[in-house]
Amino acid sequence: MRSFAAHPTPTPTSAAVPSTSGKSDLDVLKRLLPYLWAYKVRVILALSFMVCAKLANVGVPLVLKELIDAMTPHVANANAQQAEGVPLLMVPFALLLAYGLLRLSVSGFTELRELVFAKATQGAARQIALQTFDHLHGLSLRFHLERQTGGMTRDIERGVRGIESLISYSLYSIVPTLIEVVLVLSILSYRYDAWFAVITLFALVFYIVFTVKVTQWRTHFRKQVNELDSMAHTRAVDSLLNYETVKYFNNEAFESKRYDQSLNQLRVARLKAQTSLSLLNTGQQLIIAVALVGVLYRATQGVVDGRMTLGDLVMINAFMIQLYIPLNFLGVIYREIKQSLTDLDKMFTLLEREREISDVPHARELALLTPPRVTFRDVHFSYDPSREILKGLSFEIPPGQTVAVVGASGSGKSTLARLLYRFYDVQSGHIEINGVDVRELKQSSLRRHIGIVPQDTVLFNDTIRYNIAYGQVQATSEQVIQAAKSAHIHDFIAQTALGYETQVGERGLKLSGGEKQRVAIARTLLKNPPILIFDEATSALDSANERTIQAELRGVAQNKTTLVIAHRLSTIVSAHEILVMAHGEIVERGSHDKLLALNGKYASMWALQQSGADADADADGPLAALGLPQ
Repeated sequence: MRSFAAHPTPTPTSAAVPSTSGKSDLDVLKRLLPYLWAYKVRVILALSFMVCAKLANVGVPLVLKELIDAMTPHVANANAQQAEGVPLLMVPFALLLAYGLLRLSVSGFTELRELVFAKATQGAARQIALQTFDHLHGLSLRFHLERQTGGMTRDIERGVRGIESLISYSLYSIVPTLIEVVLVLSILSYRYDAWFAVITLFALVFYIVFTVKVTQWRTHFRKQVNELDSMAHTRAVDSLLNYETVKYFNNEAFESKRYDQSLNQLRVARLKAQTSLSLLNTGQQLIIAVALVGVLYRATQGVVDGRMTLGDLVMINAFMIQLYIPLNFLGVIYREIKQSLTDLDKMFTLLEREREISDVPHARELALLTPPRVTFRDVHFSYDPSREILKGLSFEIPPGQTVAVVGASGSGKSTLARLLYRFYDVQSGHIEINGVDVRELKQSSLRRHIGIVPQDTVLFNDTIRYNIAYGQVQATSEQVIQAAKSAHIHDFIAQTALGYETQVGERGLKLSGGEKQRVAIARTLLKNPPILIFDEATSALDSANERTIQAELRGVAQNKTTLVIAHRLSTIVSAHEILVMAHGEIVERGSHDKLLALNGKYASMWALQQSGADADADADGPLAALGLPQ
């Protein structure tokens, strides 16, 4: 077995996703392309329909020119030709029909393009969103303890939306416009003098350069708006998630003031962004107007000189309008594409975030048929390098036995459960199951064999049935009810109007602390794993219910390897071994009777709790230290 003598702890980093990872736009596009190329047939078809739509669109002014030219001599010589019996409407009717078909073709090919490519767009967005979601679940507990949920979820939301925006604006706007520009310039150069193409090309280049430069100048306003928007959203979500705390301290006005400050900063930033947008739009319209006047002046002069027909004038005007209408939105399109690339970059940066805890190559599958032996061997661990939590801790939980850990708050008791679950890895030492280091095991198989009743129970905003069945998602209703009965919560559930379909609210806030804890117990009992962890599993229960459920838990722990973390010593007197921890070290160990006979720290804690002076606090007696009644 390979050595894990030194596993450096990654330096804690902020969980807020950086605004940029330093990647170029091209790098972001390269990351996106494989997701789209998975639908390569649809991509090729969509591009084909897009080219057909642009060919039809360019054909419209050409047919319109022929229609105008065909009508001009008929109008001038209507009486003469009518006398000769020439059918006046035959040629115009055919041109009108061609004009209508081309218009219909533009819309038809455009809709076909969008219809064919929609599956690729939505499929890529779904795949990236799912991959990001799975990756977030694979990140360490450190990341999730440090994260800002509101801002992170907003970044993910923007990233998914950015995929659709990027594809929509690039494939549906930029690329078609470039194709049309090439076609129009080619037609103008071929059929007329070069000045038409020169003026048009010069205006287009100047327009694009102006738009890009001003939009780049405006980018920091947009970034500021997004950052302030995320900040306001984060503050709102954080305040609402901590609704009870806000109420406890009567700080509604304070929270409202903080949120209003964020909204006001957002308002100022949005006004700056709007002002700069108005400047951009004004400059664009000026460039378009000057170019149109120049082109139409030459076309009008050509008609006067007899070198061009009215149809030519109409066609050139139609070409200019068709070119400049999409260019009107170039600033918006460029800005949205840049913003979409930025949003995608944020999501890809989150997706690329290195996992602090990951399976080693060829990790082993844990398969337990009998209760295992769990061993902590010379374990050193710290959340922060400046403060060591566990200092060379060593103990063993024999197969099918119960070991309890007691001690003051901050002594490292709950850290044991986190390390056994591999939410963190130790800096040195080993945690073993049947002699195999947990770092050699697949995380999924390890956690599948461990069940925990945490001290702080957080429930999903769903039904009681869903929350209990979460321990074993394939469980039948009968199994869920049996687990609820074992946790002594079935009678409470049966008394509610909706029974097991009762909604528990955000984080289970509709239930009392004791009710939430019993749901957590039922969930773990339903999972029925060979390794159990009870972290203050009955701390929120009254004494009568606690004694009843403790008896049930002792029965469940039979023939299971069990770690009990407790403050109330009365709940662990029957443990096979009790460890007394202080400052990350084991200072006493033994059975309840043996520890009492030692007359040491455990005996003092027992005497203090038995006297009722500190029945529900930790061994240091914080209330007494403050001089408050207990």
